[in-house]
Amino acid sequence: MRFPRPRRARENGEPEPGTPVIEFRGVGLTYPGPPPVEALHPCGLTVRRGEFITIVGPSGSGKSTFLNVAGLLDSPTSGRYLLDGIDTSALPDRERTALRGRRIGFVFQSFHLLPHRSALENITLAMLYTGTPRAQRLVRAREALEQVGLGHRAGAVPGRLSGGERQRVAIARALVGRPSLLLCDEPTGNLDSANAASVLGLLDELHGSGMTVLVITHDPGVARRGARTVTIRDGRLRT
Repeated sequence: MRFPRPRRARENGEPEPGTPVIEFRGVGLTYPGPPPVEALHPCGLTVRRGEFITIVGPSGSGKSTFLNVAGLLDSPTSGRYLLDGIDTSALPDRERTALRGRRIGFVFQSFHLLPHRSALENITLAMLYTGTPRAQRLVRAREALEQVGLGHRAGAVPGRLSGGERQRVAIARALVGRPSLLLCDEPTGNLDSANAASVLGLLDELHGSGMTVLVITHDPGVARRGARTVTIRDGRLRT
């Protein structure tokens, strides 16, 4: 399966090639108490365009906190987070939300597909609030399904798809906005070994096409798919 190369640098304000997609500069997150909980200790991390990084750690280690910060779902309480060279630290919530929608594609363990909507509709709805014209949304949704090998399943609802197919639809939904970063949280956690291997193969192909992929996992086999592995333990990032 062949994937289109990512957008050229500077398109829609993208930085030059080589600019880090993720750059943590002393980023940390403390939840207020009492007592305060330092869920993510101040840390540094750079993820460059086109890298495939895996994040590993035991349950309760801080992986979810890292995901929320990297995905612009939570704001750090210390340090600076640059996404595609844009300092997100001082952005108001509305601009952070818009930046997240343009630059990050999410893939979750539980798929999060609407059960009574077709595969095509689930992907199309992901562009509903991006200002993309309806006709273009349909074209791009079909292209995304073709990219993940499910063009023939466009009309199927999630209940008629296998677990692996549902995760491929979720990946297509993440790709349709043409993000800079594909952020995956335990993407094979609900899959059997055959479907997990298929989804990991797809992530390998996306990485091969130039996509920046970051996978959070507790599975050592999944972790080995990354070109680089970062460990979190007790809220401390070890690169």
